Parts: sequence; structure tokens; C-alpha cells
Amino acid sequence: MTEIKGARALVTGGQRGLGEAFAAALLEAGAETVYVTARHPGPSADPRLVPLALEVTDEASVARLTEQAPDVDIVINNAGATIPGGLLDNGVADVAHLFDINVLGALRVTRAFAPVLARRGGGALVNVHSVLSWASGAGAYGASKAALWSLTNSLRGELAGQGTQVVGVHLGYTDTDMVRPLDVPKNDPRDVAAQVVEALLKGESEVLADEVTRHFKAALSGPVEGLAVA
Repeated sequence: MTEIKGARALVTGGQRGLGEAFAAALLEAGAETVYVTARHPGPSADPRLVPLALEVTDEASVARLTEQAPDVDIVINNAGATIPGGLLDNGVADVAHLFDINVLGALRVTRAFAPVLARRGGGALVNVHSVLSWASGAGAYGASKAALWSLTNSLRGELAGQGTQVVGVHLGYTDTDMVRPLDVPKNDPRDVAAQVVEALLKGESEVLADEVTRHFKAALSGPVEGLAVA
């Protein structure tokens, strides 16, 4: 389990959408400070929220972040991007750039902050995946989230020795800017964030935020045709 009361947390992509909900939930659970990043961060009226600039594809930007937030107990890799269309509709360079953000970006942040977490007693790492880590039909975005899921599972073993709790978060459509134009049922970001806080407090390794996610997790043991998204 990870103690949140009095902790200092980092949420990438933390000034809007799900990241903003994570930051609010951590403060509600008693976190002392939450560093929230964006490419171009805006000011915060709450002194407990500290906006910091971050470009996850830039090693120097990630390094600067560790200097600005040297006392972090909880890292939430939430920042991400998407591109429309299937794998064959996009150029390889566009797919590679998406992987650079969604997969290697999370790895860069993790590599930079793993020593910080170790010095602080272990803490926690939270990676935000998707139901599309398992469900097919979402092109490069789904493939990148599948890679992030695999990365998280490996990091869980690698960070166990320093006492870091590693949590993978899977969720379906959630009411954020990325999916706002879609006319589909959506999760409330605040509900997803509350589930993640609960997982941290209970020492859990995975959050399945909704019924569609639980369905596809169960479908992994069946025929691959059962993993197709309508």
C-alpha cells in the first residue's frame, strides 16, 4: 500500500481531463503537494498544485522535471496522445511518434523518477493504459497502449526490490477532451481517479475501471476474435 496523506505526487498531463481528476483526488486523500505537468502549463489558484512544463519526448525536459520535483512519492503517467485511423492509414513516422509519446514518454518519466521513489522509501508508479490495450480495432493508439501495458508489467518486477507499488489502470471511454466528440457512454473521470486512489491505499496492482474493461480482460483467455471492438 502507498500512504497518500502528506505525500507529494506527480501527475503528467495533470491540468485537464483525467489528469486533473487524479490531482483533485490525491489532494482530497491528503496529499501535501501535486505537481501537474503540461507542455504549456497554466497557473493554479490552489497553492498545493504546482504546474510544471514537460515534454515527455524530450530527455532534457524530463531531466529538468526531476530537478523541479525532487521529493515525489507517487508518479502518475497520464500524459498521452492519439491519432485517428487504422495502422495502415497512417505513416510509420506518425505511428512511431505516437509510441514515443505514449510508451517511451512514460518510460522516460519512470526511469527519471525511479531513483527518487527509491530515496523516498518506494512510493508508487501508476501507468494509465486503456481497455484498448486488449481490444483490437483502435489502430496505433491501441497498439501503443498494449505496449505500455507490457512495459508496466515488466516494471512491476524491476521496481519490486525498491518497494515501489506499480499500478496499471485500464478504462474505457472517459469524459475527457480526447473522446468528448464521440457519442458513446463515458466514465466520469472523478470516479476513475477515486478507484486509483483506493488501489494505492489497498496496495493493489491493477484497476479495471468499468464493465467494458472487465469484459475484455476476461476475453483474453478466449479466441482472439472476441477481442474486436465494434
